[in-house]
Amino acid sequence: MENEHIRQILTDIEHGKISASEGYARLKLTPYEDLGYAKVDHHREVRQGAPEVIYGASKTKEQIEGIIGSLLAHCPENILITRLAPESAAYLADRFPLFYDDVSRIGIVNRTSHVSAKGTIVVATGGTSDIPVAEEAALTAEALGNKVVRLYDVGVAGLHRLLSNLEVLSSANAVIAVAGMEGALASVIGGLTDCPVIGVPTSIGYGASFQGVSALLSMLNSCASGVSVVNIDNGFGAGYLASMINHTGG
Repeated sequence: MENEHIRQILTDIEHGKISASEGYARLKLTPYEDLGYAKVDHHREVRQGAPEVIYGASKTKEQIEGIIGSLLAHCPENILITRLAPESAAYLADRFPLFYDDVSRIGIVNRTSHVSAKGTIVVATGGTSDIPVAEEAALTAEALGNKVVRLYDVGVAGLHRLLSNLEVLSSANAVIAVAGMEGALASVIGGLTDCPVIGVPTSIGYGASFQGVSALLSMLNSCASGVSVVNIDNGFGAGYLASMINHTGG
């Protein structure tokens, strides 16, 4: 994915609109912008194919506002904010065109629907209680240019619910399996599909689930091949990884 800002500078040099030294000066300032409280990485899209994502937790609403303003100067759409508190979302919505999902606490500035990968990402959950983490994954993947199919509440306690969706699972380029409790969903899906499966353990469960540690260990010890695992409740990380897989696989 090309960075339009850099490409425009190079085009201006090629057409003689600016000198090489002026172009160099602009590029030299491009890598990051120092806001004092944050160094905003403007080369993230060049290196990784997607602009920097803002982690909203523990940041003030004013800090988030400043980072958004910096990012918008280089990336005019789909600025992604994770773990965004409702109070901060209300503040930002008065200043930017903000989409906010209060289930996943995902915010997207200048949300624009686009699909840049041919394949499909399936996001499946063990139960309804896992949906907030799953939506973080799904909305992240969609913001990064992927078609996403949601399969919610298809856990192993009622295996027929999952098996009735084998056609959907088999058509995916990547599957994100989101589950708490014992976290068995990732292994089961891994044994049914031929694509990478990304396990997301959630902190859902009773006492001995240890706030997701039990599901994490179960997924890490999966006997199914092709299962990778992200951190507890890390829907964003799963959505980002699935997007990379989907864009690579075409």
